[in-house]
Amino acid sequence: MRYYAGVDLGGTNIVAGIVDDNYRILSKAAKKTSLPRPGEEICADIVDLVKETAKIADIQLSEVTSIGIGTPGIANTDSGVIEYSCNLGFNNFRMADIVKSHINIPVYIENDANAAAYGEFLAGSAKGANDAVCITLGTGVGGGIIINGRIYSGFNYAGAEVGHTVIDPSGPECTCGRKGCFEVFSSATGLVRMTREAINEHPGCLMAKMAQKDGKVSARHSFDAMRMGCEIAKDVCAKYIKYLSLGITNMINIFQPDVLCIGGGVCNEGDALLVPVKDIVSKEVYTRNSPRNTRIVIASLGNDAGIIGAAFLGLNKRR
Repeated sequence: MRYYAGVDLGGTNIVAGIVDDNYRILSKAAKKTSLPRPGEEICADIVDLVKETAKIADIQLSEVTSIGIGTPGIANTDSGVIEYSCNLGFNNFRMADIVKSHINIPVYIENDANAAAYGEFLAGSAKGANDAVCITLGTGVGGGIIINGRIYSGFNYAGAEVGHTVIDPSGPECTCGRKGCFEVFSSATGLVRMTREAINEHPGCLMAKMAQKDGKVSARHSFDAMRMGCEIAKDVCAKYIKYLSLGITNMINIFQPDVLCIGGGVCNEGDALLVPVKDIVSKEVYTRNSPRNTRIVIASLGNDAGIIGAAFLGLNKRR
């Protein structure tokens, strides 16, 4: 049995785990990222977490085959340099070399959304596929693309930014500077914005009462109120699902993957989200008359996807 260390480096937490050949996470440990601070300190914490998880898993550090790190931003998988990460404040930061200088084990880096997609491809809802697209609906819309079993990241390591494809050029401005991006409409942040706009227009609706009780507008309020019969909430959910379906249709039309996997907190809505999305996509997709079409599924690994995918970045490199 071989063992691998996977690290999910986020703006809030650093989570590491030891994963075996069967994609089982044997141990996990976490620390606060505590930004802003020097990257060298973050690297030292990553090393400490790998050592801690090896100890918890009851294996020797020498038994760890490699360390993979999923990081926000543009990760040069050849040089091991994080070329840019606005979340972490990195510019041309030699993360792989610095981590390896503390611990003589091969180190690989990759964009965090790509690593999570690879985890779902290896052990989650996209397992068994040859080509897969994974979309995460969170603060933004993250994306990961697997082609012929390998992570696709483009010639400049910045590929799969699916959230920054435009759905409606007259829509709200995105953080990237464009207007009407997929991310503006289909992220959890976008759902909160649409819910807030509806509450402002209809202050007596059920969503408004929920928000007042909770002290803030949540992405859950629209779906919860919709299930309770609120007509305003039904309109918000229908609008959200329509835009999400348009973005998914675009991804399918471009890549024609075996599987398209949707993750993120919004997916906790289950069939209330998935069933209407599938219905719209089946009518919109270019291959609607084909006997074979992309399966649309909900991600199954949750936050573990990033750890598992990162752990096997060495495998992706060899492929």
